[in-house]
Amino acid sequence: MAGIHITDIEAAINYWRDREPSPDGITLARPVRALAEVYALMVYWREQEADDSTMPRAAMEAWLAWYATTADTPCIAICSTSQGDPLCKGCGRTFEEVQHWTELSPAEKRKTWLRITLHGDAWRFNRYAERAA
Repeated sequence: MAGIHITDIEAAINYWRDREPSPDGITLARPVRALAEVYALMVYWREQEADDSTMPRAAMEAWLAWYATTADTPCIAICSTSQGDPLCKGCGRTFEEVQHWTELSPAEKRKTWLRITLHGDAWRFNRYAERAA
C-alpha cells in the first residue's frame, strides 16, 4: 500500500479550488468535493495518509490531475549514489529509489518527495555548505 499524505490532498484541493472556484461560495466543484470527502475522513480518523488503492475513483482522478502538475523527479543531475553514498547528496533519494524511480507509482513517488523534503539535507534544497567548504 502506498499512502497519499494529507498535505498532498490539501495541495490538490487548493489546486482545484483555483481552477474551478465556487460560483456561489457554497457549491464545490466535483474534484474539490471528491478530495474534500477524503480529507474530512482523514481528519476525522486522525490519519496522515490515505490508501491510494482504496481511494474513491473521483478523488483519485482529481489527485492524479494535480500530481501531473508537480515535478516528476527530485533529480538535479548530481548523483552521488553511483559513488556509493546510501543517500544521494543531490536529491536525497536512496540508490534503490533512484534506480527504480520510473517503476514507482505516483503515491510512492510523492512519499519519497515528502521524506526528502522533510529531511531537507539534499543539495536540491539549496544547502550547498558542504560543496562550498
